[in-house]
Amino acid sequence: MDTYYFDIEKCKRCPFSDGCYKEGAKIKSYSVSIKSNEHSEQAKFQESECFMEKSKERYKIEAKNSELKHRHGYGVAKSLGLLGMEMQGAMAIFTVNIKRILKMTEQQ
Repeated sequence: MDTYYFDIEKCKRCPFSDGCYKEGAKIKSYSVSIKSNEHSEQAKFQESECFMEKSKERYKIEAKNSELKHRHGYGVAKSLGLLGMEMQGAMAIFTVNIKRILKMTEQQ
């Protein structure tokens, strides 16, 4: 991203300042994002039928991730070291899976 900074004194006298310069501003900047080929390919993919179908299913995955993070402590590591974090993750996922199994057996 390229960012350009302008002199406020020039902005005050600019004939195009309506909607651009806000009275009392101390600095004026304008940012331009430069899209690479990867960004362009991703934007094209997001318009495809395949992406639209997958995005309809995403809410289910996001709900499960939210449950893991907020209800079962998966968002914050409670112990030090990689082994401790792996154990915490395994226990949180195990708990969520057990809850799901119990719910499915109750429905039958």
